Amino acid sequence: MECTSSVYLPTFHMGSSIFLWLFLIFSVIFSPVSAKHSVTWTYGVNYGRIADNLPQPESVVTLLKAAKINHIRIYDADHGVLQALKGSGIEIIIGLPNEYLKEISIGEDRAMNWVQENVQAFLPDTRIRGIAVGNEILGGTTIELWEVLLPAAKNVYSALYRLGLQHTVEVSSPHSEAVFANSFPPSACIFRPDVAPFMKPLLEFFSQIGSPFYINAYPFLAYKNDPQHIDINYALFKDNRGIYDAKTKLHYDNMFEAQVDAAYAALDKAGFSKMQVIVSETGWASRGDPDEAGANVKNARTYNRNLRKLLAKKKGTPFRPKMVIKAYVFALFNENLKPGPTSERNFGLFKPDGSIAYDVGFTGLVPSAAPPSILVSFK
Repeated sequence: MECTSSVYLPTFHMGSSIFLWLFLIFSVIFSPVSAKHSVTWTYGVNYGRIADNLPQPESVVTLLKAAKINHIRIYDADHGVLQALKGSGIEIIIGLPNEYLKEISIGEDRAMNWVQENVQAFLPDTRIRGIAVGNEILGGTTIELWEVLLPAAKNVYSALYRLGLQHTVEVSSPHSEAVFANSFPPSACIFRPDVAPFMKPLLEFFSQIGSPFYINAYPFLAYKNDPQHIDINYALFKDNRGIYDAKTKLHYDNMFEAQVDAAYAALDKAGFSKMQVIVSETGWASRGDPDEAGANVKNARTYNRNLRKLLAKKKGTPFRPKMVIKAYVFALFNENLKPGPTSERNFGLFKPDGSIAYDVGFTGLVPSAAPPSILVSFK
């Protein structure tokens, strides 16, 4: 986490007293580090719900606790989910959906209402530790959303600040790999020229308030798009020759770490070398269309199992060895109503009945072919 003397302070309630200014500045710089900045966790899961066959949130919490999954991310602020998580000890990042960004960017009062209804009302029993403002905005094609992302993020932070929650709840915004002009080799990665004018002010703001850079990193998508030139073993963390980055003189034996370090390289060039990268999404599809290379159960199991092993080591990347890798796997369940290719509906680690879709190393859980369902048995 980077924290500089150029601290972002909301413009309200400041008054004219120099003592108040000093108090606010010192409270931001020297406040105790909250649980959301802890390095003790490395593995989280995205809990997507675009489906009509998923278990009730209370049963999902039972499953999460049984699997010892203590960090999750959802894409909205569903009150049923937040209520079910009450008292569970599971830390959660909630989402401010893209369709709300314009409204939230207009005024602090609208952001305040949203934060009060969807965050403050559930704290502290529901451990909301972050708000993801939008998802993959700057990698998309809607320029109108590019323009309102930063104002929306600032207004959300201002609301948290006014409520005294700025050290409890982090503000961030996940990005896709589409924000990069190139990412191979990792040291060559830079932000796209058209994205940079929007990305840099956003990064400056996040740097000032101590937020990390969230990236959705999918070796599966890279392999699917170019299977003839990418070694499947390199994408799956299996034995392979790897790649050598001549500029940094670093060797990579898996694509996941190369993608993370590419993000670090882009941040470095943009002037944010101290900012941490956290992977907000990664995963592998267990099924796909005929033209979706590599999408099968065997590869999904291999990728997710090896990813868990890597994250359990609590180590950094070749380029940032002291920055512990943290990642949220996509996804908890298959989502049968998601649009797009078949792979979009088949990233789940678990089936709707709570049984495992394939074994990635969770202990004490029921395999997919073994009745009764885990949700029933744990009840």
